[in-house]
Amino acid sequence: MQSILPHLINGLTLGLLFALIALGFTLIVGVMEVINLAHGSLFALGAYFALTTISGGPLAATEFGQWWLTFPLGTRYVVAAIVGPLLAGLVGAFLEICLRPTYGKASLYGLLLTFGAALVLEESIRLVWGAGEQNLRTPGPITGAVLIGGMIFSTYKVYAAAFAIFAILCVWLFLEKTPYGAIIKAGAHDSEMVRALGYDLGRLRLFVFGFGAALAGLAGVVMAPIWGLRPHIGLDVVIPAFLIIVIGGVGSFWGAVIASLLVGLSVGLTGAFVPAWSMVSMYILLILIVGFRARGLLGRKSALEN
Repeated sequence: MQSILPHLINGLTLGLLFALIALGFTLIVGVMEVINLAHGSLFALGAYFALTTISGGPLAATEFGQWWLTFPLGTRYVVAAIVGPLLAGLVGAFLEICLRPTYGKASLYGLLLTFGAALVLEESIRLVWGAGEQNLRTPGPITGAVLIGGMIFSTYKVYAAAFAIFAILCVWLFLEKTPYGAIIKAGAHDSEMVRALGYDLGRLRLFVFGFGAALAGLAGVVMAPIWGLRPHIGLDVVIPAFLIIVIGGVGSFWGAVIASLLVGLSVGLTGAFVPAWSMVSMYILLILIVGFRARGLLGRKSALEN
């Protein structure tokens, strides 16, 4: 048990971080029934925007940039964790506007448009930030290692897992306890009824897409110090996110969270004992669960089943 426990904890940590990635994806799919293949690229954009905010980017040589760099790394990191998701959310909102001509048509149109957007965003990252791998610096207090129960863990991973729990609870409280959250949930069940009640469906879709993109950007900022930064990192993200919403059930918040934990545990534990099968394990998990319950763990019937 002593040898399994560290891998179990690492798997749970990975699952919580996967949940942070998948929540924005599942909100967009649930409300708009659009599979956003650009979700991974928005994840990467959030991290790259944070990287530029911390380092000062092109402004580093200017008087303003030099003034900004005098602030402690911790302050710049907190600002970057806000700026990165916000800018990713704005890009997501623009993408939703581009998607509007595809509404009411075959779902393939939206799928192809987001696929094209993913390619454009990835190439844009290469042009602006370069093709090489980069690292997002973290403040000293959350780097290094920590001793828990006689076992050594990455301090940053502990903080990242705690933040993921906090972010998941905040999103849940927003959806459950606020009027706008109730409208979003209603839109996930019957968007036409929401329109019939007098709510602006276009504005709702714009907000949900932007909110989902901001969550992807936030996940990018949190995950970048662990996974590193490279232009094609979006591909490494969008596949697990898609598997998670299928396993958890389309449009289900807690289904996505539970599925994320299961995927994280399967990857973490398999990687500990059979490393070559670590990524394959989540596909096996998908087959096992969907084979018994086609809608996923907590899914409902949706247009995606037609």
